Order: sequence, then C-alpha cells, then structure tokens
Amino acid sequence: MSVALDQALAWQQQHLQLVSRTFALTIPQLPEALRATVGNGYLLCRIADTIEDDPVMLWKEKAHWQEIFLQVVEGRTVPAVFAEGFAAAMSGEMPAAELDLVRHTADVVQITHSFSPAEQAALARCVRIMGAGMAEFQQHASRQGLADIPALDRYCYVVAGVVGEMLTSLFVEYEPRLRSREAEMQKLAVSFGQGLQMTNILKDIWDDWARGVSWMPASLFARYGCDIASLQPGSQDPGFQEGLEILLDIAAKHLENALHYTLMIPAAQTGMRDFCLWALAMAVLTLRRIAENPTFAAGAEVKISRNSVQWVVLLSKLMHRSDALLLASFRAAIKPLRCAPLAAQA
Repeated sequence: MSVALDQALAWQQQHLQLVSRTFALTIPQLPEALRATVGNGYLLCRIADTIEDDPVMLWKEKAHWQEIFLQVVEGRTVPAVFAEGFAAAMSGEMPAAELDLVRHTADVVQITHSFSPAEQAALARCVRIMGAGMAEFQQHASRQGLADIPALDRYCYVVAGVVGEMLTSLFVEYEPRLRSREAEMQKLAVSFGQGLQMTNILKDIWDDWARGVSWMPASLFARYGCDIASLQPGSQDPGFQEGLEILLDIAAKHLENALHYTLMIPAAQTGMRDFCLWALAMAVLTLRRIAENPTFAAGAEVKISRNSVQWVVLLSKLMHRSDALLLASFRAAIKPLRCAPLAAQA
C-alpha cells in the first residue's frame, strides 16, 4: 500500500466523524476489511448528496455536476475537474465540512480505485443511480410534495435503497456464505434503505419545509382533506395526522424487513449485525418519538438522545447473536407504530 493511499485512508476515517454521527458510530463496528469500502461508499454518496443539497444551484447545473462526478468515480475524468469546478460553484451557505469533502475528491476516489473490480462496480453503480435520480427529483422539488406513495418509493430508492444494494454487494464480497442469499437480501436491502430514508423524511418534514421542499406524498394527505403545501410547522390538521400515522406504519413495515435482512447475516458476524442493528434501532426510536409527538415543529424535537444511542449499543451487544431475542425486542418496540388500517395503504 502506497504512502499516498495510507494518507487518503487516514483522512477518510477522520472525515467520517465530521459528516455523519450515525455512520461514524456504525462503520467502526464492521470487520476491518469492510470498513474502508463501506466508509468510502458513504463518502461517495455524501458528495452526491452535497450536490443535491446546495440551496442555490439550479437543478440543471446539479445534474451536470452529478454527471461529472460519476465520470470521476468511473475513472473517465480527473478528480480536479470536479473538485475545483464544483467547489467554485458551491453556495456559500453550504457547510464547511461539505466543501472540504469536495476539495478532497481526489483522495476519496484514490481509495475507490484501490478496490477490487467488483467493489468498484458496486460503488459506481450506486453513484450513477443516485446522482441521476436526485437530479430528476430536484427538477420538481417544492412544498407541493411528491405526487403519491409510488413517487415516494422511487425517491427513497434513488437516495437510500440503492445504497442498501451497494452495501449488500460489498457484504457478499466479504462474506461468501451470503452469496446463496444475495438475491433475497438485495430485495430486502431496498426496503431497509426505504425504512431509514422514510424515518429521515418524517423527522425532517419541517426542516425541509423551511428550505422550500417537501417529500410528502400529496395524494395520501389529500385523501384526508389535507393540502400538504399549505401546512405550517407544528400543524394539528387532522388530515395531516391521519397521513402521518399511515406513513409511520409503512416505515415500520420496511424496518421489519430490515430486521429480516440483518438476521440473514451469520450470527458469528457480530460486527456486520451491529452495523445494521444500530441504524435499525435508532430509526425505530425516532419513529416512536414522532408518533408520541406528532405536532412537532422541528427535527430537533424528535431527535433521539445520546443516552438512547448508548442503550441501543449496549442492548445490541447483548443480543446480536440471538435471533429470538432480536425478534422479540423488535416486535415490542415496533408495536406502537403498526396501527394504521391496512386498507388505507392500498
């Protein structure tokens, strides 16, 4: 391994601490051989997210930079073309950590190109689908929300479900015992990603609203006489509460699939299980916070505490080898969320 690659890996590990509290916590639980690939995959996705998150840039310009970034990941364009060009075009409102990440694109991609062909293919596929998908949705992003639940499903796929597919490919490369289960795991991985993304969407409803964006399925709320575009933070509109209850139920079902996905990982691979379980448990706790306080007006009001995270870590380490204990504890935790009538989800 070259000195430059060693330095890039050290920078990657350090930067993960700045851009994601969750992944900075969960990635170190993975087997050492997986930490670099998963961490690198996360930073690639974070760069794509940074393009999407710019509050000033027009969607056509974002689509352009997503394509240039993909070319860099695939080795068709030198990193400086993207790093220097996009850094100069970024809004001054973007966080310093995001700007620093963009400026270090060459380090991130150097690590990417050190992986096996199969690993590189999984990472590039994720960036391709995510970048094109986010550019598509940015074109119509507004407080009017998404058209319907299928549109929400599609959005969740391009920003999170595809990440689940990427992670599954990396897991299978590392753990050969998973290869016979790969097809089933890939399907569950999409649901896993959607459960986590829906949790973020519901937690950030009003933070997104402040940015002039909504990812709520408008037709679902219209069914209950609620115009999603006219709502204000902390809304007590009965139709909004009905729609929110159904979305909590749908998210909970996806997280149930996430647990089944996790249990397909051999019990001896406790680090891989913890990686999944911690994200899953934190999502369940967040959904419960939302269910307990449906008139919240900001994401901070339903964010789980550090103490809750510590309990997640402790309980996971006690139970991660026992499928029976994990199933029982999950069913107890998710029960308050599974209350929407099934007919309403059709």
